[in-house]
Order: sequence, then C-alpha cells, then structure tokens
Amino acid sequence: MPAPRDDTIGAALRAAAARLAHEPAARLEAELLLAEALGCERATLHAWPERTLPAGVRERFEDLLARRAAGEPVAYLLGRREFYGLELTVTPATLIPRPETELLVDEALARMPADARWTVADLGTGSGAVALAMARARPRCTVVATDTDPAALAVARANAARLGLANVRFVRGHWLAALGRTALDMVVSNPPYVAEGDPHLRRGDPRFEPRHALAAGPGGLDALRTIITGAPAVLAPGGWLLVEHGADQRGAVLDLLAGAGFGETLTADDLAGLPRVAGGRLQRTE
Repeated sequence: MPAPRDDTIGAALRAAAARLAHEPAARLEAELLLAEALGCERATLHAWPERTLPAGVRERFEDLLARRAAGEPVAYLLGRREFYGLELTVTPATLIPRPETELLVDEALARMPADARWTVADLGTGSGAVALAMARARPRCTVVATDTDPAALAVARANAARLGLANVRFVRGHWLAALGRTALDMVVSNPPYVAEGDPHLRRGDPRFEPRHALAAGPGGLDALRTIITGAPAVLAPGGWLLVEHGADQRGAVLDLLAGAGFGETLTADDLAGLPRVAGGRLQRTE
C-alpha cells in the first residue's frame, strides 16, 4: 500500500494543526490560514482533502503558519475579522474586535428606537467596528466615529465605504475633544482599560496590537475617567453614555458615572458572566 502523500490539503492541515497544538483552536486556525493561502473557502478544504497543493501555495501557507506559530494574530494574518455580522478589514493599526464588545452595541441599540434619527458618537473607533454596527442597525442615525490615529481612521473609512454605510462620518481627535460643540443623543466607547504593566499585555494577541488602544494608566481608568467626566459637555439633556470596561472596574465606573451626573445607570455582563458594560443617562435639569 503506498504511503500517504504529504503535499495534499489533508496532510498539510494535519501537520499545521500539530504545529499549532498550543493554540486552543489549532485546527480551525490551520484551516483559515490554508484557505487564505489557496484563496478559497474553508468548505473547499473539506471537499477536496486529497488535492495536491501547488508549490507557491505551500510556500505562502508556510509563511503564514510560521508567523502564527510566532504569535501573530490570525486576524492580522488574514487582514479581516467578523464583528456583529460585518466582515471588517483590520490591520496592526487597529485593535482586533472582540466578541464581548458586541455587548456594547446590544446595550446601545436597546436604548435607541428603531426609527431614531439620533446623532451618536463612537470614541476611539479603531477599525470602525462599533460605529459601523450601529450605523447599519440604525440607518436613520448619524454616527460620528473618532480616533487619534490617522492610520486607524483610514481603515475605518475603508470599511464604511466597502459596506456602503454612508451615515457615518470620521473625525480625527482625542476622545471628546474631537467633537467640538455639539449636543449628542448618545456617546459609546470601547476605550483602553488595561492597567499599564498588566502581564496580559505581554501574552497572546495583545503583544501585536497598538498599546495605546489597550492600556490606560496605572489602574487602567485614565481613558474611562476622561470620557465619563467630559461627556456631559457634549450630550444633550437625557443623552446616554455607554462604555466597555474591565471585569474588575464596574464599581469604579459606576462611581464616575454618578459623580458626572448620570442616572438610570445600567450594567451588563458578557457571555462569560464578567462585568463588561456600564452606562447611564444624563439627568435633565429642571
């Protein structure tokens, strides 16, 4: 009986999964990278495992595999990540959208009427994930997406154009300072909230992501404090503020919201049962 060939799709996937065995999703990652190298869908890999890989594809796959084995995030290797049903371009200039951030969108949309014509700001938009998800779900709203990094804004603009979302505009600037004088109906943000020096910054994907999008001061609260204390100046009376935060920061964020004049406070846990989103409504003055 002849020995199995080692240049087929099936053999390449088995070898790659073994090489990435330290990753929880080794087989899935191997399939994603090989599909990228072949320029095909993952289903093709399952349909034709005996198909021989051309030399050029093997070389491309080996390059992707070596970079992943060195820790480079799959999202950067593929150049894309799905978020809230949208396929987004991502680059090392942008944070990789996380599934738990979809909770921020859920909580924001739950407070917006389906036919709302609100003006909403997404602070620190990165790839545009939150802003574009909201813009698609509420097409009559205007979403203002801000970021300090022109490279990140370029990615977000390109994502909006590719998805045909014309109700988003992009502004470069630092948090609320980018908005100028306005009276928004809602502000949302997934700001950096990891403490400088946190060991998680030296593990996994965060090693490759922009540090300014992850870390915010010794306790991780610097950006959250800036946004919460400054938001009343740009919100209309009765306007909403919602933020993502770290699992151990709920109490501190709620204190900041109360101190800034927000009532009707809300909190929400992610699918892992960890505190993840908090917010409130700016109290109306009599």
